[in-house]
Amino acid sequence: MEPEREGTERHPRKVRESRQAPNKLVGAAEAMKAGWDLEESQPEAKKARLSTILFTDNCEVTHDQLCELLKYAVLGKSNVPKPRFYLEFGCLRKAFRHKFRLPPPSSDFLADVVGLQTEQRAGDLPKTMEGPLPSNAKAAINLQDDPIIQKYGSKKVGLTRCLLTKEEMRTFHFPLQGFPDCENFLLTKCNGSIADNSPLFGLDCEMCLTSKGRELTRISLVAEGGCCVMDELVKPENKILDYLTSFSGITKKILNPVTTKLKDVQRQLKALLPPDAVLVGHSLDLDLRALKMIHPYVIDTSLLYVREQGRRFKLKFLAKVILGKDIQCPDRLGHDATEDARTILELARYFLKHGPKKIAELNLEALANHQEIQAAGQEPKNTAEVLQHPNTSVLECLDSVGQKLLFLTRETDAGELPSSRNCQTIKCLSNKEVLEQARVEIPLFPFSIVQFSFKAFSPVLTEEMNKRMRIKWTEISTVYAGPFSKNCNLRALKRLFKSFGPVQSMTFVLETRQPHLCIQYEVLEAAQLAIESLDGILVDGICIKVQRPVTELTLDCDTLVNELEGDSENQGSIYLSGVSETFKEQLLQEPRLFLGLEAVILPKDLKSGKQKKYCFLKFKSFGSAQQALNILTGKDWKLKGRHALTPRHLHAWLRGLPPESTRLPGLRVVPPPFEQEALQTLKLDHPKIAAWRWSRKIGKLYNSLCPGTLCLILLPGTKSTHGSLSGLGLMGIKEEEESAGPGLCS
Repeated sequence: MEPEREGTERHPRKVRESRQAPNKLVGAAEAMKAGWDLEESQPEAKKARLSTILFTDNCEVTHDQLCELLKYAVLGKSNVPKPRFYLEFGCLRKAFRHKFRLPPPSSDFLADVVGLQTEQRAGDLPKTMEGPLPSNAKAAINLQDDPIIQKYGSKKVGLTRCLLTKEEMRTFHFPLQGFPDCENFLLTKCNGSIADNSPLFGLDCEMCLTSKGRELTRISLVAEGGCCVMDELVKPENKILDYLTSFSGITKKILNPVTTKLKDVQRQLKALLPPDAVLVGHSLDLDLRALKMIHPYVIDTSLLYVREQGRRFKLKFLAKVILGKDIQCPDRLGHDATEDARTILELARYFLKHGPKKIAELNLEALANHQEIQAAGQEPKNTAEVLQHPNTSVLECLDSVGQKLLFLTRETDAGELPSSRNCQTIKCLSNKEVLEQARVEIPLFPFSIVQFSFKAFSPVLTEEMNKRMRIKWTEISTVYAGPFSKNCNLRALKRLFKSFGPVQSMTFVLETRQPHLCIQYEVLEAAQLAIESLDGILVDGICIKVQRPVTELTLDCDTLVNELEGDSENQGSIYLSGVSETFKEQLLQEPRLFLGLEAVILPKDLKSGKQKKYCFLKFKSFGSAQQALNILTGKDWKLKGRHALTPRHLHAWLRGLPPESTRLPGLRVVPPPFEQEALQTLKLDHPKIAAWRWSRKIGKLYNSLCPGTLCLILLPGTKSTHGSLSGLGLMGIKEEEESAGPGLCS
């Protein structure tokens, strides 16, 4: 958009010197805001990424902490000085490097995460951007004389009433079909039926001076959710005489590498706009002429906020008085086209929300004439003010930055967000419809919540699954070793097996012809390391075999171990056994040997608080982890180790399960009486199949997100009179995960 005009004169405006990438983000907010305690970085030099340290010592993230994360993602600052079927969630595990345990949910999990207080859950939210409308005490006004009241009346009006008529478009020189000066203009083909709920799109263009007049150099298009869906630099067709750099910020250096032409952005804009799209701009006629396009449904905020004697209010003035926002600041290098387009959209929504009477009461004419915005009592709301309130919700934070949330859910879901001007709720009949709508709607919003709902497990099934999980983990962490001679050195054997990691129990098996040992380890890595190191070696002249017990729960343990080893969270992690209390200090004294070290995880005994003799090291890359493993298991350090298998959240979740001392008799899935019925159950009703199927579907939705998107997947767990189960969270910034881990599912 070029600068707003008073009367008929028009001046070109500045844009930022370096072109901003389109703000086409989903799931939370812009990539530059997407970090939660992000490691310090320069916005233009490093991409945002989540700090590994967050997920080391404490693997549980509370609902309040999730809420703070989301508010941080919205505002760019912070005011804060259980997996059931691991294999079946393969697609999501590979896509997300960071996983954590969730505490059991409350009765309103969604409201907790979004940060809504009890009084806010039933009705509308307080509107942080609204506040008391400013009044001009110095000038008594007759509302009936206000030009806004004279044009629109005093009652609220719908969107269609704000559209410019064909006669108005002709009067204000909008390009129209059939006019002599618009012969080569392209029609947007938007010929749908316009209603008060038709979608709004904010448009802003920049121009330069060429041998043929003014031509387009930049276009920004913002969808109603506040998300920038198009931001392109454009190279003019004709020779540039003046880049108008002092106004636009465009230079020869900036435009030199640009290959996008006017016809390219015309085609792109035409494809983006739905049939009933309404374009909103400030002095929009010049923008459409620069685009050489004709669009029939327009709202021009320079005409919507009517001024006396045909003059027009500046966009900067309206943003300050109406929205309490400072834009086009003199200390910036040029103006932000996306910011201006978003502001234009907010002004249109504000007009529709409050109606002409509220705006007329501001006495805009008096404020503009005397430039007494502060004296009029309109103090801008900013993010610092919002964060001063400890109970601020995510919706209020979105409101403070003029953005809108998309909430997709099923009609039958109990959890619901309150209706408000910055929350658009779409209810669907099924999970499948929720997924289909998400693919269409998410690109138009900077922050989205997509809620799927599934039939809850029965208490009996939940209890059985917990027991089976506990038993399965115990069995895959257990090894049987033997045979040994009857005169073997038991003390030496115990010392040997303990060297691989912490031992829960070690017993002799005397039911066999020759003695065997049963060793139950505390961690899976220790059991796997014992198998890899000792299977097939000679002990007292006897070749021993080291293996896991073979039960119905361990039949796929080799597959499970391979999947765990390939988990994105474990790609740069190694497990070490035999570490001393001074290991950390020794490690830090050799920084050149351990490049890329991000975290040292030293587990402690829960009762005594003493450091255990094993640890996990987390590195930035698999290569750094492999190099460190070679050094630490070499002759100088003499430690035992391998690549990690167990994500940290899994340790925490397993500790939260009720203890089971022995395997209960008959703990198994009873097969249906007929084979055909069993097959039907497996196809349709088995929870593992549902988990696998939805993992792939949500994985495809994740793949469609834009780079830089902060994405969280929350599986809340359960809380009932039969017991509570912790949930599972997966978190990542999409571009970070693609570069750090293996390929995503498709």
